[in-house]
Amino acid sequence: MRKRKNFETESPAEEDDDNDKDEDGDDDDKKFTSKNLDSKPSLSKIFIFCLIGRIINSLLVQTYFNPDEHWQALEIAHRIAFGYGHQTWEWEKGIRSYLHPVIFAALYKVLAFLHLDSPWFMIRSPRLLQSVFAAFGDLYVYKFSRALFGGSVAEWALFAQLSNWFLFFCMPRTFSNSLETVLTILSLYYWPCLRRSATAVPSGSRKYALAIAVIACAVRPTSAITWIYVGCLELFSTRSKLKFIFLEVVPIGGIVLGLTFLLDYHFYGSWVIVPLNFLKFNIFSSGGDYYGTHAWHWYLTQGFTVMLFTYIPFTIAGIIMSKEWKLPGLVVWVLGIYSLLGHKEFRFVLPVLPVALMFSGYSLANLGRAERSKGGSDSHIRRTPKLELAVLFLLVTNVPMALYMSMIHQRGTEDLMNYLAEEATENNVESIFFLMPCHATPYYSTLHRNLPMRFLDCTPSDEKGILDESDQFLADPIDFTTKLVQTWNRPSHIVLFDSEEKPLKEFLASHHFKEIRRFFHSHFKVDRELQASVVLYAFQGHCIGDDTKFCSDG
Repeated sequence: MRKRKNFETESPAEEDDDNDKDEDGDDDDKKFTSKNLDSKPSLSKIFIFCLIGRIINSLLVQTYFNPDEHWQALEIAHRIAFGYGHQTWEWEKGIRSYLHPVIFAALYKVLAFLHLDSPWFMIRSPRLLQSVFAAFGDLYVYKFSRALFGGSVAEWALFAQLSNWFLFFCMPRTFSNSLETVLTILSLYYWPCLRRSATAVPSGSRKYALAIAVIACAVRPTSAITWIYVGCLELFSTRSKLKFIFLEVVPIGGIVLGLTFLLDYHFYGSWVIVPLNFLKFNIFSSGGDYYGTHAWHWYLTQGFTVMLFTYIPFTIAGIIMSKEWKLPGLVVWVLGIYSLLGHKEFRFVLPVLPVALMFSGYSLANLGRAERSKGGSDSHIRRTPKLELAVLFLLVTNVPMALYMSMIHQRGTEDLMNYLAEEATENNVESIFFLMPCHATPYYSTLHRNLPMRFLDCTPSDEKGILDESDQFLADPIDFTTKLVQTWNRPSHIVLFDSEEKPLKEFLASHHFKEIRRFFHSHFKVDRELQASVVLYAFQGHCIGDDTKFCSDG
């Protein structure tokens, strides 16, 4: 056996890569390109290319998307690593596993040990770490596409993966969904039932597939929706059904889940069955509906269509041309099951987006078929006009969208906390009150100073019709704030959106707060009225630290 590079020896299943061209993709490659497959780029070069791309991607992502990126991952990780950080109600009810935050807690510990826990590293290093995971996901999109359809399709599938606006916008973020997506594509690659020929994959690869799938479920219990579909396919296609269930699914699932239960026991201090609690709250009791509901067809008419964006016609064409039904069936299954739930979000169906984009790669490869030059027997590769127009169309529509959403739309709350983190290192901040909808900004994981901070609570109430603090404030900012000051410990800084600032200007002035910074946030509204900017006010009644700009005139 010839020597392989380290990351190509992850499992025996890797050894089938060289055989993919003979057993799965040979005919397809002859169809799509006249290049010899032996000249295909090495996996190491592809991974390095993806890694550099995702690192740049992570540095370009400077906007706020969803609270869970910070509050359900980094905030908990910061609490584990440094002993302070806010723990939301989900952790009190035991519906989140510590498996995901522990990854970033380890990163924080390394930064602290190296004395690199400065604002720059604390803000950017988690997304840089996630970009490494994302690069592995990109690599396996290439590998999986090559195993199924050949090298030419794999190259165009990778192009689709890297140029899709939503993956650019979301994959470097520290959502559990982002890690779930990487684990999903890794696991799908190893499942024999998803190959055109099960003999192309060594039998041992199924164990790797199962282990990765169970980890995905531990990170995000709703990932089970994906693996129910794939597991049924495997059960139907395998000859040794009892072996699959009792010698693989049960022991592998038991070991992996058992280890995660031990991890959660260590941090919770008691036995907590997180997957059961998660499913009970979000699926069986519709607890997620507290945060809003959508029509059943939302993923089909808005959610997934926006994520695929201009790749939609190419994905549909690729599915039709490939005559492959198992993976499109997975996409339909996942979208269908999630459509039954009231609360819907883009990121919930993120794991099947790379699967859909693989078929865009198939149709693009079909547009770029090699043509022989007239009067010669040698092959002359050229890009067809249709392919050039398609690539130009996809880049023109996806790149501006990716850059706008990643660098401009809703960046104010990130810029605000980055600024406060720098100010806190100079001892110019004593305490902060966020007079805005709950979880609208990053928190201790960005500030990285153990200062008093307060935000408006939005914990779901067991009694229907009871408004939380956040809703009470939005309903009547003046009345809510007037009552609040009777019991508050006056902060040195107040943060609010410009939409709530207008009715509170007089109140803030009467309590000696003065605007010191304003950060652009958004050009258009999302869930509520337009929040064009984030405004930072400072109390002017006394000096804060050594900075005289926070002192009153007297």
